[in-house]
Amino acid sequence: MSVGLYGVMAYVGTRRTQEIGVRVVLGAQRQTIAWLILREQIYLTLVGLAIGLGATLFAGRLIQSLLFGVKATHPLILAAAALTIVMVSLMAGSLSAHRATRLNPVTALHTE
Repeated sequence: MSVGLYGVMAYVGTRRTQEIGVRVVLGAQRQTIAWLILREQIYLTLVGLAIGLGATLFAGRLIQSLLFGVKATHPLILAAAALTIVMVSLMAGSLSAHRATRLNPVTALHTE
């Protein structure tokens, strides 16, 4: 799961290469670019967590009768899963932001 999440977040960061190149050429600061990438990935993570938590609570009620001795919506397990997702997303976002701040504008404008 973590590898897939990292792949999606890295893709989200790299699909904006030309936009970042234009921003650098126009004089954007490295911190502004990094925050631009991180803000989008934090937003996507929070929306995904909200949808995932809702789906988990709904599906947990459906499969509760199939489980023996375990609650499908155990708060500690849900919190650990959410924390793992947030940590992987932040690591992927920070790597994408770091890559974006080191981007050569000429190369970025030539990529398609």
